[in-house]
Amino acid sequence: MTEKREYKYLEKYLAEIQADGKLYFTIDDLKEKFSNYSLNSLRMNLKRLNKKRMIKFIMSGFYVIIPPEFSRQKMLPLELFIDALFNYLGRSYYVGLLSAAFYHGASHQQPQEFFVMINKPPMRNNNAGGLKINYMVNSDLANSNIEDKKTASGYMKISTPEQTAIDLIKFQSRIGGLNRVSTILSELAGTLEKKNLKNILSLSHPYAVLQRFGFLFDKILNKKDLADVIGNYLESKRIFRVPLKAGQKKAGFPVDPKWKIIENTNIEIDF
Repeated sequence: MTEKREYKYLEKYLAEIQADGKLYFTIDDLKEKFSNYSLNSLRMNLKRLNKKRMIKFIMSGFYVIIPPEFSRQKMLPLELFIDALFNYLGRSYYVGLLSAAFYHGASHQQPQEFFVMINKPPMRNNNAGGLKINYMVNSDLANSNIEDKKTASGYMKISTPEQTAIDLIKFQSRIGGLNRVSTILSELAGTLEKKNLKNILSLSHPYAVLQRFGFLFDKILNKKDLADVIGNYLESKRIFRVPLKAGQKKAGFPVDPKWKIIENTNIEIDF
């Protein structure tokens, strides 16, 4: 069989799986489907399809298909393949932080990169076709509150609005600092439910994170009903003074008596 016919055979295969609503495949799928072809031959044809922007390699033998409607973006949207990728890897995950906030309606600062929370071992960040994916280790992944969000190709796992808010504060230094976090929280606040927030507070969240959460919603965002949920939970806990901005000087700044927050930074929200 000539190389040209072999190449067209792969194109036919892509059309067949797309017709079934599948927008990804693996090298193992190809080796099983085309067992009469050499691995080198398959890889050569994959390179050709990649150059034509019909497919994109993601990682570990996992590829996505780029339908014509996404050819200008040169990449498939993350929500259409992230669940399949992690099923293939056999690992737990959820879409979180700025990405989750965006899906929950906080679109003031639409992220140009995506954040996926994982457990150990860590994974290298990925940049395929201009789509930057940050994989961030969350040691409390098993205790995180997540939900399945419907997508055009199935579902993806995403943090609930309440979990997203806590994660934003917990990982403040990794996503642009407290000003950016506070701006996003001001948009996200309308989606938070007091009952849901109360139910997740005991899920191994550090008290320092909850103190910052309560302070921001109480003193900065004027969402005292949500702050009271945090305050009632912390009331019976032994908490200590913690800086509002982690990793910065603590001496010489006022301390909020209710939340025991050292106010070592000024918060500016970009409305």
